[in-house]
Amino acid sequence: MHGYKEISSIELGLNALQIRRITLLTVFTALGVVLSPITWFQFLTTKAYPTQHLINALTGVLLGPWWGMLTALLIGIIRNMLGVGTLYAFPGGIPGALVVGLAYMITSRSRNRFLRYSAALMEPVGTVLIGGTFSVFIFAPAIGDVRVLGVLEQRGALEFLPIFWFGWSLSSVPGSILGYMILLALDRSGVLDRVKVYMVKSRIQARRRDRS
Repeated sequence: MHGYKEISSIELGLNALQIRRITLLTVFTALGVVLSPITWFQFLTTKAYPTQHLINALTGVLLGPWWGMLTALLIGIIRNMLGVGTLYAFPGGIPGALVVGLAYMITSRSRNRFLRYSAALMEPVGTVLIGGTFSVFIFAPAIGDVRVLGVLEQRGALEFLPIFWFGWSLSSVPGSILGYMILLALDRSGVLDRVKVYMVKSRIQARRRDRS
């Protein structure tokens, strides 16, 4: 076609690692959107979505905290645009990926693969404890969620917060466990080393070389 010029990844300034990162981001975002109408259940005014927490466990390890958060953000935006999610997809998805990615900075140093990928099991800390607490006391009042605020006023914070945590943990805990099992299976098969783009050890070594 006249005037058309094919643009290669080199001309765009993308290396193999960046291409792999963007590819994984796209794949996980698509997976999170496609499965959202199927694997969810209602909890108050929220739509609990175990697949999101499975994806958080995977992206936190494979992509790192920041790209993992970006994946959760994109899934939340598209789900809300398609009407298969609620605004709680943001506080219920983003913190989990962040915590997994940060935890992996520590656990990745372990030679024991069961401990190395145990960062995936930290996902409920981000989703339930951080995201859930933020949702009850800050997010629900901000969006005017009458139902959540009504139950909160009726039962009181000390009684309602554990109930809210429990509801979200029914989604977060199974998702994170499944993600952990998938990571172990991928590691055992050797696939993980070929697809993982978040290299904690190499970054630490690079910083040490820069300081020396």
